Amino acid sequence: MAEVKQVRVAILDMYDGVANQGMRCIREILNSFADINVLDLSWDEFDVRGKCEVPDLSYDLFISSGGPGSPLESEGTEWENVFFSWIDSVKHWNDNPLNNQKKPVFFICHSFQLACRYFKIGNVCARKSTAFGVFPVHIIEGIEGEAVFSGLKDPFYAVDSRDYQVIQPDHKYLKQIGASLLCIEKERPHIPLERAIMGVRFNRYMIGTQFHPEADAIGMSMYLQKEDKKKTVIDNHGFEKWKSMIEHLEDPDKILFTYSHILPNFLHSAVFSQYAVEA
Repeated sequence: MAEVKQVRVAILDMYDGVANQGMRCIREILNSFADINVLDLSWDEFDVRGKCEVPDLSYDLFISSGGPGSPLESEGTEWENVFFSWIDSVKHWNDNPLNNQKKPVFFICHSFQLACRYFKIGNVCARKSTAFGVFPVHIIEGIEGEAVFSGLKDPFYAVDSRDYQVIQPDHKYLKQIGASLLCIEKERPHIPLERAIMGVRFNRYMIGTQFHPEADAIGMSMYLQKEDKKKTVIDNHGFEKWKSMIEHLEDPDKILFTYSHILPNFLHSAVFSQYAVEA
């Protein structure tokens, strides 16, 4: 029998001890991907904000989670300095031509906002109001070769939950560092506000999204229908917003489609292409 491929994943937990659905969803995607592809896949979790933990470079790939709070107020804190130093170390590893086995990274929501600050991708700032719900996301023209977005429709739908955004990208600088915009938020012609950046490939080995690609439709729907969670959403966003989210979560062409494509595509590229240096 063929030897089962071993894969080691590090999950950087940015939730700072706050109860969440994100970590569960990431674990379930990893379990499903391992089962489908018959992999010996294991992972370790690192409490970045609570314990200043970051993984070493022995792992094959990294997923850095979403999390609560401001991506601006952490500037200068010990944990953020540790996190940025870790990004430095992964980037230096991947930039070294002697390292044939590269280390891919996926940044989600809060991690994405921090990565945008690290790479100086536009202006990270507070939104005028909270973005909460299921929204269409529009793919940037010309990124057809992006493997992580393979199979997605334009627009596709994503779970969005944030008080911050990334806007005003410097396109000349992006080109200079080898970064590219992947998608932007829904167009709202009646609102005179710039559309936020929703996805960036920072370099060949690092990518991230402002939204939550790990959000699973069934789990999220059950979560939002719990009486306490339902009440919280209705109190903060209104009954129509709650009802709209449930309807979108139950539509197989929306969140289920995104869930089954983006992170699985990332994992497939990371595990099977191995991001090997081209001869």
